[in-house]
Amino acid sequence: MKRTATFVSAVILMLSGALSVAYGAEPIKLTYSQYFPTTHGNAVLTGQFCEEIKKRTNGRVEITHYPGGTLTTAPKMFEGVVTDISDLGWGAINYNQGRFPVTDAADLPLGRPNGWVASQVADDFYRKFRPKEWDNVHVLFLSATGPNLIYTIHKPVRTLEDLNGLKLRGIGKMAETLKALGAVPVPLEMADLYEAMRRGVIEGAMMPLETLKGWKTGELAKYVTASWMVGNTNSFYAVMNKDKWNSLPADVKKIFDEVSMEFKTKHAVAWNEIDSEGLQFFKQQGGQVIQLSDAEAKRWQKSVEPVIANYKKDMLSKGYKSAEIDGWISYIRERVGFWTTKGKEQGIKSPWQ
Repeated sequence: MKRTATFVSAVILMLSGALSVAYGAEPIKLTYSQYFPTTHGNAVLTGQFCEEIKKRTNGRVEITHYPGGTLTTAPKMFEGVVTDISDLGWGAINYNQGRFPVTDAADLPLGRPNGWVASQVADDFYRKFRPKEWDNVHVLFLSATGPNLIYTIHKPVRTLEDLNGLKLRGIGKMAETLKALGAVPVPLEMADLYEAMRRGVIEGAMMPLETLKGWKTGELAKYVTASWMVGNTNSFYAVMNKDKWNSLPADVKKIFDEVSMEFKTKHAVAWNEIDSEGLQFFKQQGGQVIQLSDAEAKRWQKSVEPVIANYKKDMLSKGYKSAEIDGWISYIRERVGFWTTKGKEQGIKSPWQ
């Protein structure tokens, strides 16, 4: 009996040791970099993502969150993930022109009405076509802002003619859209936008409504032209270093996939919410919203058609086929219609409703 008890005790000790190796080991430690200010809605969500991963993995994964560009700035975000400066990154494709040529189609002025729709379309586009430009990272999900609108400090913009020669902040497809509308695009990082507006270096910007509060530009802008019909948006990515992803246990990967899909939805909803908050903040500062007439909106839409044509011409020069490019653009238009209808059915609130 004593020998049996000794044997049982030995087995228990052996199992306890095995469990301590399995579950008592050092947690997997990761870093998540993004450039939005700490209080911005997107920074709050990326912080919550880190907390949720820790919770779902029972502490086996710990992610240190670096908002505000403290680890990598906006233009260096993607490369920072590729080179393992950070393990995860949240950034915008328009800071790295030429790096995401296929996905750039998602930022063309194709009529996205709000961020919820734009986010669904951007992620659908990635999963449908799987562009090779993403092959050196693991993509968690794509997201997108609401439509970029015209903000001005002194001059109200009511017609295309009012845009002529205006120096407005714009990068990526925003810059091309501004040029097509007659303005002069000025490339600036978001971190430099407020000061550039305050000092009069630029006369305004082409940005989503959320920046009015999230980046405090609503303190300076006096006019917002509701040019959302043009529908030019900014695509964002949540990505992980590929080697780091490949090193994760299968069950942890599954948790990351599940949490990523949940936060894809959270970010999509948040774009609409923070656009609405930005609009409200702007109005509280005494800002004026200028609505375009249907006729004027059609003029703006007509003016940006060359942006789409030039994109196709550029992609043809890179060796892509005409039918392939047309397929991307047709798919985006179809998804915009699909998700716009779905949003109405689901009661998704839009800033312009």
